[in-house]
Amino acid sequence: MNILPKFTCKIKAKNIKNKSKHIELKTRLVYFNRLSELLTSYLNEEKNNWTIKLSNAIKEAESYNPWFTKINIENALRYWSKKLRTQNLEKWVKKYDFKETGSTVAIIMAGNFPLAGFHDFICGVISGNKIIAKPSSDDKILICFFIDYLKNTFPELDDVITLSEKKLSSFDKVIATGSNNTFHYFEYYFRDKKSILRKNRNSVAVLNGNESVHELENLSKDIFQYFGLGCRNVSKIFIPRGYDLEKFKKHFTEFKDLIYHNKYSNNYNYHKTIKIMNGEIFIDGEYFILKESREFSPPISVINYQYYNEISEVKKIIEENYKNIQCIVSNCDINNKIKFGDAQNPELDDYADNIDTLNFLLTK
Repeated sequence: MNILPKFTCKIKAKNIKNKSKHIELKTRLVYFNRLSELLTSYLNEEKNNWTIKLSNAIKEAESYNPWFTKINIENALRYWSKKLRTQNLEKWVKKYDFKETGSTVAIIMAGNFPLAGFHDFICGVISGNKIIAKPSSDDKILICFFIDYLKNTFPELDDVITLSEKKLSSFDKVIATGSNNTFHYFEYYFRDKKSILRKNRNSVAVLNGNESVHELENLSKDIFQYFGLGCRNVSKIFIPRGYDLEKFKKHFTEFKDLIYHNKYSNNYNYHKTIKIMNGEIFIDGEYFILKESREFSPPISVINYQYYNEISEVKKIIEENYKNIQCIVSNCDINNKIKFGDAQNPELDDYADNIDTLNFLLTK
């Protein structure tokens, strides 16, 4: 039975084309630094009107979407509490030339993990454009809470941010994130608009066999945080031939309690049963499955791995599949790699699909 969310933003019918008062960039940064302060207060268990409201919104989001556990929601809140501090915001925006475009931007958000679409929203507000936000039904409660907080704290944002639950209209640009299936719909529907359109991507890890225990433990974070549902979650590992696969079972213990999560456990048991029935060869990690495969996008609870003889082989595969790869976790000599444990900790200018979202919003 579907449970409708109780927490809803107040959506006012208005003409978003009406000219609103100019808001200085410095003030726009203040909006999100204030949000950082709220998140920090909540994480520090401080009690005030808004932290109590946030706590209630988290409970409701967890009840509405079982994938949004309190641990995962607070992981996302911890990330944003740090990234939205003034020094990080100022460092991010200083390389851009902020000129008003007078645009209205529609943002269709993903909802595969908590606040997955929030970076696009932040870019929209900071760019000085008007925003029509369309949250994913899976993440509507948290996004609505943040918008509600910003509008209540800074009333001038009422003329900047509009929430839409219906068919989008009256906008100049669009940023839309969805599945491979919805991508084709986006391409057609927004064919006459300036757009950033995103579909499914996966992330990979490339090991050389000399990784430390700490690095392998961090790799487990890259794989299992948010149940592996994000594009930045590692879903495939390249390993040198002869690699001891037991290392994964030994050092991927931090997330062993995922087996007690009903939806995750159902996926694990289902795919394990199918592989047994089909006579497939795999390694059972007791809460994850290791499967040798050339595929990049395994189902939830399954990690694909592929052997290589020379690192040049992996580089060639990555080059051939770069449009489907979000990030690369490795210590090897590979372009655009990131450190183990950083897959879900991107910098503010580490844009999805390597498309500079803020530049797109600042360009007429």
